[in-house]
Amino acid sequence: MAEYPIPSFHFQVEWGGTRVGFAEVSGLSIEHQVIEYREGSSPIYSSIKMPGIPKYSNIVMKRGILPHDNEFFEWLNTTKLNKVERRDIVIKLLNEEHEPVMIWKARNAFPVRVEGPSLKATGNEAAIETLEIAHEGLTIEND
Repeated sequence: MAEYPIPSFHFQVEWGGTRVGFAEVSGLSIEHQVIEYREGSSPIYSSIKMPGIPKYSNIVMKRGILPHDNEFFEWLNTTKLNKVERRDIVIKLLNEEHEPVMIWKARNAFPVRVEGPSLKATGNEAAIETLEIAHEGLTIEND
């Protein structure tokens, strides 16, 4: 029997223990900055490259607006000068049995941006808000 890649549409997001429904999650990336170095007496006239400090993208999540759902705004409002409530974010890609196949864990996350929906009087779409989260590290577990 052939194996197929897992579809990306069945996933779950948790922030601080609360399970939240989202329509889209992006920004699950890790990039290692490159350090270039060349010793002055090297007979080779080019630099060597070494892995440097990892860099993590902000996580962007989109969800439909629900009445009386103020949890994200309450978290956003904890932001003061150089202080904010930090939470760990867990994003799980699920299989057909609703079991995690891949897990991304963002450490010490905090909200940095919220964008409201585009409002259109002739539109026929759900109101979607965009939430952006910064964090201090992303680990990936593959079950």
